[in-house]
Amino acid sequence: MAFSLNRAQIIGNLTRDPEVRQTPGGQTVATFGVATNFTWTDQSGVKQVKTEFHNVVAWRGLAEICRQYVKKGSKVYIEGRLQTRDWEGPDGVKRYRTEIIADNMIMLDGRRDIDSMGTAPRQTAPMAATGTDVVMETVSEAPSVDFEPVQSNSGTVSSNRSKEDDVSLDDLPF
Repeated sequence: MAFSLNRAQIIGNLTRDPEVRQTPGGQTVATFGVATNFTWTDQSGVKQVKTEFHNVVAWRGLAEICRQYVKKGSKVYIEGRLQTRDWEGPDGVKRYRTEIIADNMIMLDGRRDIDSMGTAPRQTAPMAATGTDVVMETVSEAPSVDFEPVQSNSGTVSSNRSKEDDVSLDDLPF
């Protein structure tokens, strides 16, 4: 029997307000985008930034939490699994969309940012949400790891990069 793993973890900012709707079966679903940045210094010493855009889907209670507590620009930690959907467009072309199906979310905005939304209760720590529960949890700043690309003998570049500071609202292209 082969082992397999399908997990995604991202920290980034929402690119749009969550779109929340009901399925015909009565399930609540929220869809939104999250932008993450990858920053490095090239060989000439110039800082480079590559932004990735991720499609996120949250179901049931987690979708309701998204409706109430996050908006465009909110900083979030999302944990879930990757799933790719396919469909045929009106032009007959098969289309694909890869999404992160969220299992957990931690809202990383500071208290002032959340209070300014006018929808969240005052809090002193980030809020974590899983499926149907919201819990207060003390989360210290994510550990930061300095990154220098490592060139192997085969010519590939690898990294063990994890730096929370790389995704800044000021760095987003919108």
